[in-house]
This record gives sequence, structure tokens and C-alpha cells, in this order.
Amino acid sequence: MGVLMCFGPMAIDMYLPALPAIGQAFGVGQDKVQWSLSAFFLGFGIGQIAWGALADRLGRRRPVAAGILLYGIGCIGCSLTNDIGHLAVWRFVQALGACAGPVLARAMVRDVFGRDRAASVLSLMMLVMGIAPMVAPILGGHVLLIGTWRTIFWVQACFVIVAFAGLMSLPETLPADRRQPSRLAGMVSGYFRLLGSRRYLGYALCSSFIYGGMFAYVSGTPFVYIELFGVRPENYGYLFGVNIVGMIIVNTVNSRVVLRFGTDRVLRMGCLLAALTGFVLLGLCASGFGGLAAIATALFVFMGLTGMIAANAMAGGMSIYPEIAGSASALMGALQFTFGAIAGSAVGSLANGTAVPLGAVICTCGIAAALFNLALVRRF
Repeated sequence: MGVLMCFGPMAIDMYLPALPAIGQAFGVGQDKVQWSLSAFFLGFGIGQIAWGALADRLGRRRPVAAGILLYGIGCIGCSLTNDIGHLAVWRFVQALGACAGPVLARAMVRDVFGRDRAASVLSLMMLVMGIAPMVAPILGGHVLLIGTWRTIFWVQACFVIVAFAGLMSLPETLPADRRQPSRLAGMVSGYFRLLGSRRYLGYALCSSFIYGGMFAYVSGTPFVYIELFGVRPENYGYLFGVNIVGMIIVNTVNSRVVLRFGTDRVLRMGCLLAALTGFVLLGLCASGFGGLAAIATALFVFMGLTGMIAANAMAGGMSIYPEIAGSASALMGALQFTFGAIAGSAVGSLANGTAVPLGAVICTCGIAAALFNLALVRRF
């Protein structure tokens, strides 16, 4: 399941060091290059809606296999494209397939475990997943030394083999007698049940804003680090990897403390700390105090909190209607990546040659996450 959770980081993070090179190859600016990133976020979010509902009716394994194949087709299309518009289209296709793995891996956890234990297991899965965003940008930067940005997508296509090997090791976790009727009306009604739950929306919106901050980081740091502070593309991955170490540390702690203090209490503390960190980051970006080191330190803290918040919010959201855990996982994932697409686009649209747009978007997302958690998730 950790391998299936790696689809997003592998598809996103490996090509981040190549964003400036893609802009130069197609003769376009930062805002247009980020179309390919925003298209991936949108595809990753929209696709989860379909995969989640299908998995509640067909089981988990068959939809995952179909998603892996679609991801491979998208990788090949990206490698062969000749303009930024078609690259964005193929990134959208790639994302539609890639999202099947994570959304259904989360549903498999809920099939087997209760809420607090599911939060602990999701944190452990994120430790495994943490390897991908550490390795992917470093690998992407070094691929650029021996090939081009197109080579990165061919390397991504090889991940299909690894994913199928992981899938072969998993049993079906949703027996036929627990599957939902295969009717479109039933699929739609499941999502309306979720949207009508105040508590579910609280979990979904606080995690979605945190994802917005995370993908603002993903979208903005290649340009802030490489173009503003002069970091070499092959070294960008090391700065990126340091933040993933923070996520691993926090998720390790979360996997233990959530069993003692409960999902809601730990989630609220994480959201409040994320809001405070975002405010500090904006101040550093605006003042220039401490330069790259100060900004990187604040991002280290914020990124560390994202994994904890995401795991606890997902476990809480899937516990409300466990009989449609696939749909609950999918809808929350869709909202997360839709907010990610919006936040990533905002960083590009506000780009002014400084780090302020990055800090402003992350600060806004952190504060919004805390407010929605306080307003909609019941007090523990």
C-alpha cells in the first residue's frame, strides 16, 4: 500500500527540477509552465471521485489496476508532446490514472482498521510514502544531467512495473457482500451524504487547505530556490528532501500519540501550529530576514505538519460512514487536490520575483485550515 501511495509524489516531485528547463524549451514563462502542475492537481482530484465510487461497488484491486495502466499511457504522452498545452493535457491524463492508487490504498486501511488505529496506520504508510518525495526530485535533477526533461517521464513510466508488483501482494479487502449496488444514483447519493455531514466537511476542508499550502510549496519552491536564491537544479532535490524528513519525523510521532490522545485532539493541535507557522513564513518572505535558511526552516515545520494533519483528517472523515469509505476517501482527496491546483496557480499568478507570493498563499491556507477545524469539527 505504501507503493500505491507513492504515485502522487513520484509523478509530481520528479519533474519539479525540470520546470525552469521546460519553460525554456517551450519559450514560456513560469505561469504557463505551472499549467502542467495545475492540470495534474485537477486530474488527481477529479479522478478520485470516479475511482472511489467504483471501488465501493467493484472492490479495490480492479480499479487500481486500471488506474496504473492509465498512468503509464499519460507518462508516454508527456514524453512525446511538443507544446505546453499538450503537456498539460497529458499530465491531466497521467493524474487520472495515478490517483487510483492512493485513494484506494486509504480505503483498504479503513476496510481493515478502526478510526484511531487507521490514523496510526495511515501515518506509517506515509513514512513509506516519504521515501518517494525524498528520492524523486533528487533523481529528477540527476536525470537532467544525463538526459532531458522528456527522459524524466520515461523514468516515471517504469514505475508502472513497481506498482503492479505491489498490487500483486495485496488481497482484496472489500468482500462482495459489503459492496454497494452498482447504480449511478447510489454513487451520487453517497457523495451527497458526505457533503451533508458538518463533521465530514470539517475534516475535508481543514485537510484540503493544508494540501493547498503543501502544493503552493511544490509549485513555488522550484522558482524561489533555483531562480531567486540560485540553487542548482540537481541540488534542489536535497532541499526538498529535508522537508520530507520533517514529515517522516512528525508522522512517526503521530502514529504513536494518536492512539493515546485521539484523532481529533491531535488534528486540532496540528492545524493551529500550521496556521502559526504560515504566519511566521509570510513575515520571513516579506522581510527577507534570514534569507534562504530562514524560509527553508519555516517550510520544514509546515511540511512536517501536513502529513500528520492529512492522516488524522482522512481517518476521521472515513470513520463517519465506513460503509462508503472509498467514496469518503475519494471526495476528500478530490477536494485536497482541487485546492492544491488553486493554490499552485495562485503562486504562479502572483509571481513577482520574490518569495512573498509563496509565503502569502501558505499563510492563508494554514489559517483557513485552523478556522474550518475549529468551526466544523466537534470539540473533543
